Amino acid sequence: MRRFWPALLIATGLLLLVAGFIYDVMFAGIPYQDPTPEMAANYNRQAGIAATIRWWGIGTLVFGVLLSIIRTIIRRFRPPGVS
Repeated sequence: MRRFWPALLIATGLLLLVAGFIYDVMFAGIPYQDPTPEMAANYNRQAGIAATIRWWGIGTLVFGVLLSIIRTIIRRFRPPGVS
């Protein structure tokens, strides 16, 4: 199972990134032209939630890629016969 952690983190990051974009389209959408204060507050709240989901996705994706690169480097420079 340890070998699949980087791939799982990368897939989770991509899923969160896509989910953030979908949430943004479905709930925040295009900003209103001349919103009331309540509409502006609702839009800002929904857009903030979507941005948070996307940033978590980016962070998870980058962490998974870095972990994968580190594991590849460690495997490449490991002496033969060591598991």
